[in-house]
Formats: sequence, structure tokens, C-alpha cells
Amino acid sequence: MCPHSCVTNLPKPRQKQPEVGPASVMVGNLVAGKRMAQASGRDLSQEDNDQCKHVKVLQWRAQTTPDHILYTLINSRGVVGSSLTCLQLHKRAEKISAMLFERAQLQNGDHVALVYPPGLDLIAAFYGCLYAGCIPITVRPPHPQNISTTLPTVKMIVEVSRSVCVMTTQGICKLLRSKEASTAVDLRSWPPVLDTDDLPKRRSPLLFKPCDPESLAYLDFSVSTTGMLAGVKMSQSATSALCRSIKLQCELYPSREVAVCLDPYCGLGFVVWCLCSVYAGHQSVLIPPAELEVNPALWLVSVSQLRVRDTFCSYSVLELCTKTLGSVTDSLKARGLDLSRVRTCVVVAEERPRIALTQSFSKLFKDVGLHPRAVSTAFGCRVNLAVCLQGTSGPDPTTVYVDMRALRHDRLRLVERGSPHSLPLMESGKILPGVRIIIANPETKGPIGDSHLGEIWVHSSQNASGYFSVFGEENVHSDHFNARLSFGDTQTVWARTGYLGFLRRTELTDASGERHDALYVVGALDEAMELRGMRYHPIDIETSIIRTHKSITECAVFTWTKLLVVVVELDGSEQEALDLVPMVTNVVLEEHYLIVGVVVVVDTGVIPINSRGEKQRMHLRDGFLADQLDPIYVAYNM
Repeated sequence: MCPHSCVTNLPKPRQKQPEVGPASVMVGNLVAGKRMAQASGRDLSQEDNDQCKHVKVLQWRAQTTPDHILYTLINSRGVVGSSLTCLQLHKRAEKISAMLFERAQLQNGDHVALVYPPGLDLIAAFYGCLYAGCIPITVRPPHPQNISTTLPTVKMIVEVSRSVCVMTTQGICKLLRSKEASTAVDLRSWPPVLDTDDLPKRRSPLLFKPCDPESLAYLDFSVSTTGMLAGVKMSQSATSALCRSIKLQCELYPSREVAVCLDPYCGLGFVVWCLCSVYAGHQSVLIPPAELEVNPALWLVSVSQLRVRDTFCSYSVLELCTKTLGSVTDSLKARGLDLSRVRTCVVVAEERPRIALTQSFSKLFKDVGLHPRAVSTAFGCRVNLAVCLQGTSGPDPTTVYVDMRALRHDRLRLVERGSPHSLPLMESGKILPGVRIIIANPETKGPIGDSHLGEIWVHSSQNASGYFSVFGEENVHSDHFNARLSFGDTQTVWARTGYLGFLRRTELTDASGERHDALYVVGALDEAMELRGMRYHPIDIETSIIRTHKSITECAVFTWTKLLVVVVELDGSEQEALDLVPMVTNVVLEEHYLIVGVVVVVDTGVIPINSRGEKQRMHLRDGFLADQLDPIYVAYNM
């Protein structure tokens, strides 16, 4: 029987009422006694506004502490592969700057694509560009075993960013000129490619070019989970403000060591990998996440052996450690793994905190000394790379439970733990110094009261300046960086994050003695699905599906012609594929009141996941429509 006709008791979709006017909202808030949902981190004291702050800081460190190690790279065997002192980084940046002038004849403000594997060469090339007055764009290199699909993305970023030159290593130079690469991209279409393994021997007499604080420092390019390639402009002043904010929040200073297991190509991952050490002076222990595929224990063993107190990672790293090391914690403990010194383990993400994953990670490694309160999350987005970060002080992250049914109607109702249809939401970390947040109605652009759901807007000196390019959708997001409230404080310019969330004043107190305001992220507006007049967040449906059967390792949902499509990865016998279909349809119907249109059962590893551990649902949708998923079984319920 067709469930579209036999299911007659589905709740009716919400009928949207005409919006009330600003005056009614103001009066309503006064009568209800609600405070406006706005909060801010502590004040970011103004430092001297030196031009090209990062260049000046690096030159100063090279003169005052030339032998202080800024960066250490750990290889797959768990030993120090290479390191950079302040003086070594300064001299290498000078040579790269000279190469850009002499060989490429670049001018001040020219764009340069940096196509490097995660490592010290990337950092040196970045500062070499700053010395030369050029604008660097970090780009993930093509995968040697998958050139046909990864190289066109590299070429697209080089073209969209208007890079006049590409800098890379000798090995990647050969890869770009290989036969496999020529079949994917025309060799003649590349701009000049410079090999920084062959640097000039003599020191350049040229000094760095002075620049305006509001001039571009670098371009941050990334592909969103909805498949949109966007580059944001980071100015010199915003970059310095961001690093100072992180320095204050995490209490970074030269005697500290911080382990970083993040991809260094965009967002907060790039800032922590490349910028913070030069600004704050601490030593960064760099662990490329790709090395964990060879040695899954590399990150945790390095943190233990080097007695690191603070570390940054991504959800993909956390998930890999949970899946591969969960059953061998006893042997790791016997080999001397000790995480008792870890004070903060910050998961860098652009999404709602994954409570189940962070809790299971904490429980698994509790026996080797990891304190449960050490694991926390950070939140950033395109318009502001770091909105929240737990840091070293302040109250522990709080968790609240909300009614999932109310959430679908863009309403917020707090419930008790264990209540039917309750959804746990964890605070995304403490608001960074110098950051102001307000919750606004995404449609009317009016401010919203405390503990009400709306779009998160940010005002900060560390906001990005705007989009350099949004590939394919140039005009869609024109108001993201210069939004104003429709009433109330209409003078302040805000940046729209594109994420739904809410603020709630807790009973806890922060370092200043004031009551603590917690920010809870619900999900991205771009990813939310409108079904039957209600707003659904994919992660909620996927969480329900993954719980239904132990053989479902991963799941992703998207819409196609108003139908809900569910793709599940099966880790088991193909004979189980048919059994999964009724389980999936039943749980979605019972918990979310939705009818699944298509169930696709695929092998493990088919659902595309980016370096930050985020599912690329739109890429999956494109593969589904192009019949490229090679499914084990497909069930149509149309």
C-alpha cells in the first residue's frame, strides 16, 4: 500500500500567519518582560595599529628571539620531521618574497595561489607573500591517486581567485605536469608555476612593502556543504584582531605548546595552523590529519609524549580515533598513553556541536586520563571565522533540551531531559573577546527576545570584509556583511552568519562575575529542508536513522522534487540491504512525521565528507541524479 494514501493521521503543516509590525513586537517584549537576545565577549583592548601587523611581529621575533621554535611538524611515525624557528621563518619568507619579485615580477596586491601539502612550506610561502605585498590564497593540493576529480577543483579556485601565479613544491609541480593531470586540465591554462624548493641563495635587499590596515591580508576560499565555492576577504586589521582575540581566550604566550590536528586551508583551521603562533609566540605542534589514516594513534600519542596541555582537532579526527582506537585503549594505556595533562581539546567546526560524538570520545579515553570537561567545541562561519571558542577559563559548556516538534515550526520550547521528542543542544563555546552577537528574525530582520530562535548576527572587528567571489551565486548573499536591524539599534552594521540559534542567560557566572550568556547553534539555513511547511535539519533525521541498525555506518538525507531521499552506508552483508528499508521508513515516519520517497543503500565511503568532517549533501545529491552512486539497493516509494 502507498503510505501517501494510507497514512491519514500526519500532523497538519503550520499555516504561516502574517507578521506583526515593529511596534507590536516592541510592546509585546515590554509586556512579556523579555530581554533582547544579545551578548558579547569581553572587551578587546586596542593595541597599536601597526601596518602589516603579522609581518612586523615576525620581524620583531626574528630579532629578539631568533632561536625560539614556532612550528614543529610531526610525521606519520610520531617523530619530529622538521621545525621552524623565528629567524628561519623570517629568512625563508624573505627569499620567497625575492623570488616573487625577480622570477614572477609580481606587483603589490597580486593574488598568489599556494598549493602545498599541510606543512611548514605552506607557512613560509604565506609569510613570503605578505613580505612581498601579495595576497595569498591557500589551496588544497590534488590527490595523487584521484587527480581527475580533485585537480579541477584546484584549477577552479585558482581561476575564481584571479591568481596570477601558483607557488608549490617540486613534487606537486611534477604532478601538475603529469599525463594524468593533462587529461583533467589543460596544461597551457595554468598561470606561471613557481617551485619554492629552488629558492634564491642570496638574501634579498628588498624590504616588505607597507600596506594599509584595511587592505587585504589573504583570501579564504572553501566549498560549503551545499556545494558553493566562496572566497571571503580578510583584511590586515581583521586578521590581527582575530589572532588577538584567540590569544586572550586561550591564554597563549611563548612558553606554551599547542597541538594542532586540522587541515590548514580555510577557516579557523588555517588561522590556528598558520597565524596564531607568529602573533602569540607559542609553539605549534602540527599534525597533518592525513597522517592519521596511516597511524590513527598519532595525534593522541603525540599529545601524550610531548605533554601538551591544549590541542585543536576536527570532528573527522575525533570520529577516526573513536572508531579505530576505541577497542585498543587498554593496549595504548599499557604503552604509556596519558592524556591527564590535557586541559582543553577544542573541536573546530562550522556546525551544531555533535554531543554524541564528543561524549563517546570522552568516555572511551577516560581510562587514559582524559578529563570529560576538557573536550569542547568552537564555532565559526564564513562571515566570522571564530565566533565562539571555549578557551581555558570560564564555566563549563552547558546543555539544554528542546522540543524537536516546536523547532520544526521555528519555535523554541525548553523541556526536561528524557522528555518525548527532546533534542539535546550543547553550547558552542564562549563568545570570543571583541565579538557581539544578536539573534534576529531572518525574514523581518527584527531583534528577538532571549531564549527565542532566530538567525545569529555578529558585529566584530574580526569580521571578514565581504565576499571576494561566490561562484555561481554572486548576488544571492550580498547583504551578509552589511545587515542592519529593521528596528531598535538600526545604526550598528552586522554580519549574518546564516545559522539559526538562540541565546540563553544561564545561572553560571563568567570571569567578570556577570551571569553567563550561552549561545546554542541549531543549524544552517542553507541546509535546512522545507517539507510539509516545516523546517527540518538533516542532522536530526540522520541521527534517528543511524540508531536503527548497527550495520548503518553513515547516513545522509536531501530533497529531490519535494521527496525525501535517504542514503545509508551499509557495513555488512548485502543481504541486509532489503531489511534496512522498512526500518528507515518507519523511524522517519514515527519520529519526524515524514514519508521517505527514496531509500538508497550504498557501500561505506560513498557519502562525500570534507576535511572538516562535514557531509557534502549537495555533492551526494548530484551523484544520485547522475546515477553515479553504484548502489547495493534502491527502494522507490513514489
